[in-house]
Amino acid sequence: MLELRHLSYAVREDGGELGILNDISLTVGDGRLVVFTGPNGGGKTTLAKSIMGLVKPTAGQILWNGQDITGMGITDRARLGISYGFQQPPRFKGLTVRDLLTLASGDQRLSKDRCCQYLTRVGLCANDYLDREVDASLSGGEVKRIEIASILARNGSLMIFDEPEAGIDLWSFARLTETFEQLHAAGGATMIIISHQERIISLADEVIVVGDGRLRHRGTPAEILPRILADTLGGCPVLTKEAMAQ
Repeated sequence: MLELRHLSYAVREDGGELGILNDISLTVGDGRLVVFTGPNGGGKTTLAKSIMGLVKPTAGQILWNGQDITGMGITDRARLGISYGFQQPPRFKGLTVRDLLTLASGDQRLSKDRCCQYLTRVGLCANDYLDREVDASLSGGEVKRIEIASILARNGSLMIFDEPEAGIDLWSFARLTETFEQLHAAGGATMIIISHQERIISLADEVIVVGDGRLRHRGTPAEILPRILADTLGGCPVLTKEAMAQ
């Protein structure tokens, strides 16, 4: 179980402090699929990075399975089963896709068949990608899908995905939503997905709208989607029909 207690994060700006996260408390139960959504700049990614240890909160606590991990580094959190997919994944010149999947899985004898399974689930053919380097020769969408495949290979107990749909074609996006649905149905892993896509939002057990560094709304997709659309009428670009269709 993931628990955030009064989490805050502030940065210095013009001689004062700017609050990015403001006293956020929430609990995510084991095996749940939770979607964070909300306006750009509202704090979603900072909140997710705080859970992974990429951002150090200025106040509050983060507990994973009852253990206080607030002061832990990224490596220690990864050893506890927490994994993170970046909105813009890094590239690794000299490292092949096979190398990346092998490292992620922790199995030095990872078979080609297993690699193929991970890549197929994100819409890539193993024969076309296994021996390619994860470098500038790959498109942003390809690198994104390879990173998601590496998270699947890692098989952690908490998977965090930051806008997994970004830069991915419609066919691959359909495969991804199927993968998320299958992972959730299988149970075991807790999933947090940052997304503006209605198809992903509809898969969630709970949707949490983050805005101005606070939890603005939370509930089921059926409860939250009307609120999101109502917010747009007030000029807050949480979600629009055009954004959901992209």
